Parts: sequence; structure tokens; C-alpha cells
Amino acid sequence: MPDALELLKTRRSFKAVELAGPPPSAAEIETLLTVASRVPDHGKLTPWRFIVFEGEARRAAGAAIVTAFRAKYPDAKPEQAEAERARLMRAPLVIAVVSRAAPHVKIPEWEQVLSAGAAAMNLVLAAHALGYGASWITEWYAYDRAVLDALGLKPHERIAGFIHVGRPPQQPEDRPRPPLAEIATRYPA
Repeated sequence: MPDALELLKTRRSFKAVELAGPPPSAAEIETLLTVASRVPDHGKLTPWRFIVFEGEARRAAGAAIVTAFRAKYPDAKPEQAEAERARLMRAPLVIAVVSRAAPHVKIPEWEQVLSAGAAAMNLVLAAHALGYGASWITEWYAYDRAVLDALGLKPHERIAGFIHVGRPPQQPEDRPRPPLAEIATRYPA
């Protein structure tokens, strides 16, 4: 297993369509979810949850996506609709991170939303640590109420991200990163 800091420095995103099978095992999925749930959570509210899409469940969720797409775009071409149906088929495993942030007397909603984002990032890092590639995606269907309802989200819940997981074709080249001198300052300046 790589050194923890080296692991963090080598994490890269992959295109979802590049991620191949076989998917993570049941034990690996449990590890992914366990690591994803070990994030800061002020007030122990657990302001997030996970929906696991594997196997044919990815195709079933695609039916909800294409139904919403056709309602929005009734004149769409059949190939466009089929591309929407296949959204969750691009990788062998997709895990939705659902934000359950809600008003609370003590804990700001913003902190709850950030906790869901931390859960998504931990999920991406856990996939990398297990030797998988991951892609954190939020596309139009992550914000479409008809899709969210079909996926079982409650009215106050939102998708923080669909994390696509699979075996990477190769380690991608690193993209340019911002120079630290441009993004970090010391106080007082």
C-alpha cells in the first residue's frame, strides 16, 4: 500500500467511460462506504447517505433519467435518449452521495453540506487507495426533481455527486495545478 501522503498526491480523476470492470467486491464496497462515512460531522447528524448502483440497478436508474430527459426534450433524437439512459452504465459501480442537510438549531446547513462533500471526497480517495479509479460527477440529472424522486430522494435531499468507480486504463498524466503562491497566503498579509 502506498504511503498515505504519496497516495493523496497521486489521486487523479478519470473519465467515467474509461473505468472498466470488474467492479469492486462486496467487501471493497463496504470499505469504500466505511471510509466515506468517516468525515467531520458537527453534531453527529449524519447529514448524508449513499445509494449504491451496481449491476442491472444502474440500467434501472437509467430508465428514470431517460424518462425525465424525454419530458424535458420531447423532440430529442433516439440516440440522445439512449445516451441519457446509459449515464450510470459508464462505470461498473456508481455510488450517489446524498446530502441530507436541513435546518438545525445549532448546526448550520452549510456545515452539513460540506460534510456531504467530504464524504464524496473520502469515497474518491478510498477508491484510489484500493487501486480503482473514480470520477465525481454531477450532471443535469443530479438536479432534476423527477430523477431525484425516482431515485428515492426526499424533498429536502440533494445529490452531492455520483461517484463512478472502476478499474483505470492507466495512470493519467497530471494536469497543471495552481502554484501555491497564487492560492495560499499567510495572515497577516
